[in-house]
Amino acid sequence: MAPSGITSGIVATDRTLAALHVGTSGFSYASWKPAFYPATAKPREFLRLYAERLTTVELNATFYRLPSEEQLHSWAEQTPPAFRFAVKMTQRITHGGRAELIPTFCERVRSLGERLGPILLQYPPSRPRDDGLLRLTLDSLDPDLCYAFEFRHPSWADAELGPHARVGALEGEAAFRYLRLRESPYDEAALVAWAGRLRPLLAQGIEVFAYFKHEHEPTAPAYAERLRQLI
Repeated sequence: MAPSGITSGIVATDRTLAALHVGTSGFSYASWKPAFYPATAKPREFLRLYAERLTTVELNATFYRLPSEEQLHSWAEQTPPAFRFAVKMTQRITHGGRAELIPTFCERVRSLGERLGPILLQYPPSRPRDDGLLRLTLDSLDPDLCYAFEFRHPSWADAELGPHARVGALEGEAAFRYLRLRESPYDEAALVAWAGRLRPLLAQGIEVFAYFKHEHEPTAPAYAERLRQLI
């Protein structure tokens, strides 16, 4: 049984909390008004308001279209220095097999500057293991950036990723962990349990990026805020 946040005996410090990045998948949801965003908030204000309460967001827009440098700069400027964007790699690469596009993608998202967090490579359930494609992908990645792989076909279960993170894994060689928390609703007991699992990782100096799934109601940001409080 995972230790709870109460009984684990590990106390979070400012240093460990700086390595904790908890947020949601996406931020531009008008349905989050007025419970999370003010009723009068305009869509162009959503990111700034979001970043006042949460420290990271998983960008899904990049999966469908690569934003311009200007757009990425604009997003970065609306957030504080410690904020981090996890960026979902374009489907042309992960679903279309266009590994030759990886350098262009990596160069573009560098426009986020110090606010760039991990890049998420999410492969579809229809793509079985392909070691040749994986090798080409790994060789094409910018070595100065961080990556998390999410494989949704079971044949990838033991694929070797080296220093890169596997989404959902709490163990591994990567210097960070990447979680996509999709089994809502999360009651208090579930969030306490997650706090207990993550606190030892933070105490070891491992960064944690965790994202709750967007719902019509603003439950995801509420879960994120509560998980951080518990840790």
